[in-house]
Amino acid sequence: MAELEADLDHIIPSSVPSFWAKLVVGFVSLVCFARSYDGDFVFDDSEAIVNNKDLRAETPLGDLWHHDFWGSRLSSNTSHKSYRPLTVLTFRINYYLSGGFHPMSFHVVNILLHGGISVLMVDVFSVLFGGLQYSSKGRRLDLAPRSSLLAALLFAVHPVHTECVAGVVGRADLLGALFFLLSFLGYCKAFRESHKEGMHSTFWVLLSVFLGAVAMLCKEQGITVLGLNAVFDILVIGKLNVLEVVQRVLHKDKSLENIGVLRNGGLLFRMTLLALGGAGVLYMRWKIMGTGPPPFTEVDNPASFADSMLVRAINYNYYYSLNAWLLLCPWWLCFDWSMGCIPLIKSVGDWRVIALAALWFCLIGLICQALCSEDSHRRRILTLGLGFLIIPFLPASNLFFRVGFVVAERVLYLPSAGYCMLLTFGFGALSKQTKRKKLIAALILGILFINTLRCMIRSGEWRSEEQLFRSALSVCPLNAKYADLNRHVDALNAWRNATVLKPEHSLAWNNMIILLDNTGNLAQAEAVGREALELIPNDHSLMFSLANVLGKSQKYKESEALFLKAIKAHPNTASYHGNLAVLYHRWGHLDLAKKHYEISLQLDPTAPGTKENYGLLRRKLEQMHKKGV
Repeated sequence: MAELEADLDHIIPSSVPSFWAKLVVGFVSLVCFARSYDGDFVFDDSEAIVNNKDLRAETPLGDLWHHDFWGSRLSSNTSHKSYRPLTVLTFRINYYLSGGFHPMSFHVVNILLHGGISVLMVDVFSVLFGGLQYSSKGRRLDLAPRSSLLAALLFAVHPVHTECVAGVVGRADLLGALFFLLSFLGYCKAFRESHKEGMHSTFWVLLSVFLGAVAMLCKEQGITVLGLNAVFDILVIGKLNVLEVVQRVLHKDKSLENIGVLRNGGLLFRMTLLALGGAGVLYMRWKIMGTGPPPFTEVDNPASFADSMLVRAINYNYYYSLNAWLLLCPWWLCFDWSMGCIPLIKSVGDWRVIALAALWFCLIGLICQALCSEDSHRRRILTLGLGFLIIPFLPASNLFFRVGFVVAERVLYLPSAGYCMLLTFGFGALSKQTKRKKLIAALILGILFINTLRCMIRSGEWRSEEQLFRSALSVCPLNAKYADLNRHVDALNAWRNATVLKPEHSLAWNNMIILLDNTGNLAQAEAVGREALELIPNDHSLMFSLANVLGKSQKYKESEALFLKAIKAHPNTASYHGNLAVLYHRWGHLDLAKKHYEISLQLDPTAPGTKENYGLLRRKLEQMHKKGV
């Protein structure tokens, strides 16, 4: 380890005290993403926050434990099975403390969380690079101050983190990462109280398992920390040489039983605790979530629906190479890689196969170095770096179950720590091989500066949905959803200009509400509708349009009031009665729904949607009558 620290001497000239290192990392991490503090709710924020009834006071807190991330019951056939109740709880606290859906407070919490995580990374990298050694007073010695500071800075300014920090729903990844790191550091503390080999504090091991469970209740991949803890224990605490074990197995060496780590009762006990804890947590989650798989569609993850196993394998590996490229060169970032953004590779003749070949060439090279190097520190650093890169990524890999995305930058938040560790080690090795130390230092400073600048630019793009979608057009022009919104944005701009020139332009206001409603931007549609009604308070068509939006947002009382006002102004409009009937139908007021369906059909007997809904309601009422309800 001293050799790597010496190699970095010209890059970070002197040993920076831990407090100042953390202060620098924390400050830089906040600067990178501060621009997003006053952004809107964008993309998935609308469904997970604005339209999520679990944030409102009228929803019992206990319901959070039976609902998914989007507020739907886990038992529902439409649930995505994203079980993150602790993250939703923080959204609810945000909503309560800020007095409503004020995005600034939500964004500020995310920015502060990233800052805190980046600071924690200084300690985590210190352990990963320097190992665990304690003073006689039980204080951990920082044996890698330079490398831990550089790796933490690279992590703090990585642009791939923008989605997690600037997008409010990214809080799930931030909280999952926070408790992931606390679990890992807690596991390290299990060896603080005893200096005898193989001894540990069972309390800290159990606390680490508990924190891993908390991490999972924030984001599913949090549970993978137990796997990282096991790898760390075996390699760092148990000092296992994997290559030596493999060689002995291949040669059927009877001395295999003499390997110390295999006779270490303390290690076996800790592995048992980790395995039982992980199995117990996963079983409880399975019982709560139910056995049904999430209802993902082919547009979400087309490779997973391919008939050929070879096509699936090739595309999965291509997705891995794209994720690796986002870590290496985070310039082309996009909030949504689905909807045809990445066409399927259907044969090995596709030139993109080169990318996955390059990925495996690099990985195999790193794995060989991690196993075969004669330098024990090199083996340990490379193995832990690869472990941190790969283990947290496994839930998103499609290896164990189908996921609902092609590529998602948010899932790289934790794996990027492994990448930063490997990159730091690479800079040290490069510095050792060349006499141009200042050139290496300039390269690193250049990367840090460019990444910081990219974070600031990308944070600005996340401030509004229009900017976010526009930024995606240059990255994923094949995505049908961008292409569609680009036309919508032009229309919205035209209608907004019309209302500026003529504030009472009812048709322009209505078109904006309807378009935002149809594209799923309910929060923006509601805001525009309320703005329009303030300017034109007696316009029944605006009341009707806003009532539809409020109904979809499950604000039934407000929606009902607007529908009734619109009907009072125009009592013979069939669609007003028909949509009010749909609202009552959703709300559970079936008799009122029946009444207004019938009025609507009297006014317009040919309305197909109303006839169909009325038929569904009558069948439901008949079934209830038969059951005596």
